[in-house]
Amino acid sequence: MNAKNAQAVRNENAETGLNRIGSVRAHNHWMVNAEHVDLIGTPVHPAPITIQSDPQTVTFDAHRTALVVIDMQNDFCAKDGWVDHLGVDYTPCRQPIEPLKKLLPVLRDANVPIIWVNWGNRPDLLNMPPNQHHLYKPKGSGIGLGEQLPKRVANVLEKDSWAAAVVDELEIHPQDICVDKYRISGFWDTPLDSILRNMDIKTLMFAGVNTDQCVLCSLQDANFLGYACVMVEDCCATTSPEFCTQNAVFNVKKCFGFVSDSDKIIAGFKNK
Repeated sequence: MNAKNAQAVRNENAETGLNRIGSVRAHNHWMVNAEHVDLIGTPVHPAPITIQSDPQTVTFDAHRTALVVIDMQNDFCAKDGWVDHLGVDYTPCRQPIEPLKKLLPVLRDANVPIIWVNWGNRPDLLNMPPNQHHLYKPKGSGIGLGEQLPKRVANVLEKDSWAAAVVDELEIHPQDICVDKYRISGFWDTPLDSILRNMDIKTLMFAGVNTDQCVLCSLQDANFLGYACVMVEDCCATTSPEFCTQNAVFNVKKCFGFVSDSDKIIAGFKNK
């Protein structure tokens, strides 16, 4: 909520004699005093935005929309990170950086929440079952989750480490929201769904890496939970073969939502 909206809320509270309870950033709140509880809260009028997308043009409410940026972290996107250590070319995972640098200011100016959903493991890995370790250490050898990177004083994808930090080129602002994840999907064992529902979010735009893995699985789970989903194609990338991206994009358009790009979304906000 910006300063102008916050002042409007304070003025309304003074006029009605009711006090707002609930997060100042959430649409979901009550107005209360000693004698009365208003469960309706303060109505938020829609802010329609229309964007070109496939398979159809989409109009959504900017007040009930968020951008979810997944795993734009050093371990996946930077030299000396985990992917680089594994001998995989990490540079494709850097492709979303420049389009995101254009898109993020436009969304922030429109008060669209930016939600960073990143691997951020507990140091003791107590919530990571063996199947998750096997996923990244299938032969039982090498450097796996929570283990020391050879060229950095950091443990693989450990919360608050260099490995788990968002790449330097993408700045997290104070009003942004950060959620740690521990699976390929950002919705399992995390508060993401609760945060979105409390903010009355209905539409989610997805960006980040990898398109065919963490982005797609998070988008699928969002779809299953009832959110409208838009994949921002040029703000997503993967180190997988090209056919994996083609499959992910096809299935989003066929089954799980819509596909657009940063230029089309920016145009939609500029034309509102």
